[in-house]
Parts: sequence; C-alpha cells; structure tokens
Amino acid sequence: MTISDIEFSDSRIRVDHQLQRTSQMQYVIQEPKTESGVRYVPMTEEVEKCFRRIIANRMAPKTEPMVNGYVGFLFLDKNDKPMVALHWEKYMEHIIEKYNKIYRVQMQKVTPHVCRHTFCSNMAKSGMNPKTLQYIMGHADISVTLNTYTHVKFDDAKEELLRVETS
Repeated sequence: MTISDIEFSDSRIRVDHQLQRTSQMQYVIQEPKTESGVRYVPMTEEVEKCFRRIIANRMAPKTEPMVNGYVGFLFLDKNDKPMVALHWEKYMEHIIEKYNKIYRVQMQKVTPHVCRHTFCSNMAKSGMNPKTLQYIMGHADISVTLNTYTHVKFDDAKEELLRVETS
C-alpha cells in the first residue's frame, strides 16, 4: 500500500494493485487476482486517524524505493524495502512466540490472511449486507465470501436466534 492509495478527502482506500516479491527476491506490482479485486474500501474515522498517524510517523528512507513506478510505500523493512505479506507473517509469528513464553493460555497462529477471515466473519455476524461485504472483500463470487471467509459457530447461531426472537 502506498500513501497515494489512501484518499483522505473521500475517506477511502484505493485497491488496484498488489505488491509481490518473487522467489528471486525481485519486487513486482501486479493487478488483483480478479476484476472484483479492484475497488475502493471505505474508511471509518478511526481507520483514517490510524493511517494519518502511520504516515506522520513514517521514517523517511535514505532512498525512496520504487517498484514499477509506485513510490511512497507505507511500510518499509529495516533495509528500506517495501514490506510484503511474508514480513507481516514473520512479525506476527514473533509476537505470538513472545506472548506464549509469558502466558499459560497459548495463542494460536495468526496471519494477515487469518485477520481477513476474522474481519469477514465479524462483519457478517454484525449484519452487514452480504453483497456489501463481498464488494469490500473484493470477491468475484458471493459464495467465497459466505462459504469460505465467513465462519459461524453454535454460539453465533444461538445469539442470532435470540436477537431475532426479541425484535
């Protein structure tokens, strides 16, 4: 994600590319997997504030990295290279290892992709319109949103039944 992908004036994030690192350690910009992956994701006020803080606290690199004409990557590694998914997975793995050394109740593995599933499930459980959720997630097929990314358990069904019963 680059600074220019965040459109504060319209409270939205433009999603029209993805950063990848090849097995040869080369950075490339690719289009999202599907046409539905190209979208604008609305930002809440809290998300907007968070991004403003990230940009304000972003350390200026010695040389601004450029990948296929894109500059201003929000997150850079210790070598001033743009961070990719693997960076975040390792970062989260390290946090979980530290946590599990301290606390008896162990935390399970969490990845950025697990966070995507959690977001989708939470939005579905909150009552978000499924088509809106499909759009935000960038899924071409609603069945991916509802059958792959949304996870519901007995307690969720019980809570929903009580909600419907009392309304």
